[in-house]
Amino acid sequence: MSVKVYLLRHGRTRGNEEHRYVGRTDEPLTKQARESLRAKGAAAEGIVRPDVLYVSPLLRCRETAGILFPGQEQIVVDALRECDFGEFEDMNYVELNGRPDYQRFLDSGGECGFPGGETKREFQDRCVGGFLGVIAPELERQSDRQLFFVVHGGTIMAILDRFSDPHRDYYDWQTGNGSGYAAEVSWDKGTGRLTLEHIAEINE
Repeated sequence: MSVKVYLLRHGRTRGNEEHRYVGRTDEPLTKQARESLRAKGAAAEGIVRPDVLYVSPLLRCRETAGILFPGQEQIVVDALRECDFGEFEDMNYVELNGRPDYQRFLDSGGECGFPGGETKREFQDRCVGGFLGVIAPELERQSDRQLFFVVHGGTIMAILDRFSDPHRDYYDWQTGNGSGYAAEVSWDKGTGRLTLEHIAEINE
């Protein structure tokens, strides 16, 4: 049995171009991002096809998945949505610079969480729970499958920080829009331990 997962970040949005904290804001892809993804999808046609395609409920992920894999059924997993950035939502560094709560956030390395939003731990636990919820039945099935996840940069970082082997920390897994990682799932049924191994970058 071999289960392979592909963790892909959605295409670029206005907020990404302006370096904003875009979490719950449900904005679409830019025109340029759609064109880039169409070219990428055409190049991969007939080479890679998901057995199952999981997506965040937010528009930017559903749009990306629809362009890359037209006609493929999308299974929405609410727990895989981006972090709730609270009061920092849709703001960037220039707008936040000088705020004491933003400085505290920076000084803590992001650990203190977003005022009015999620902490890093809350966000990671949510993403990991959603990921395990769809992976566990696949492992019980004991079949060879390719599972694609079109989600957010933060979601990918949360999952790989928890399951990567060899381990790398949360911020080491940052990836660009339209890019991501492929990995093989290893599962010890006796201990219930799941790891993601042989991780390779997927570049736009």
